Amino acid sequence: MSRIGLKPITIPSGVDIKINDNNLVEVKGPKGQLTQQLSPEMEIKIEDGVLTVARPSENKKHRSLHGLTRTLIENMIIGVTEGYSKTLEIEGTGYRAAKQGNKLVLTLGFSHPVELEDPEGIEVEVPQPNRIIVKGIDKQKVGNYAANIRSFREPEPYKGKGIRYQGEIVRRKVGKTGK
Repeated sequence: MSRIGLKPITIPSGVDIKINDNNLVEVKGPKGQLTQQLSPEMEIKIEDGVLTVARPSENKKHRSLHGLTRTLIENMIIGVTEGYSKTLEIEGTGYRAAKQGNKLVLTLGFSHPVELEDPEGIEVEVPQPNRIIVKGIDKQKVGNYAANIRSFREPEPYKGKGIRYQGEIVRRKVGKTGK
């Protein structure tokens, strides 16, 4: 039994949701608009400001799509009302980030700086040279872009240098010992 799929979603004021044929869901809110094609097999209903998702049968595919569909809709609603953000921390001597227009410039110990152009719908802030904040209304785009930035220099286990998520714990290893 999907406990997540059974939870109703209360639609906040200022959010407009349209469900077209084949479950094309459009969510408009104060921060923007998101559109996503969801599985046409799920039944999505809006009654009295409450959205519910129902599944047509108890087979395995429908059970797994039930909670997924509800969570995707909830993430869209949270995105257009509050938005999402991920904070990355840079650790290491000489490692830093800077913002030049709509480009993020990373100095990570390579022979050249890494320049990344901000994707559409994503806002990047660099309040300090060792901190990057990725913001946006689409949870998946924010997470993917933050993971892309982190992939250039993932934290290594010996000195802990690299780019990590805020609050991420890097397991440290003991290095070689001399005789």
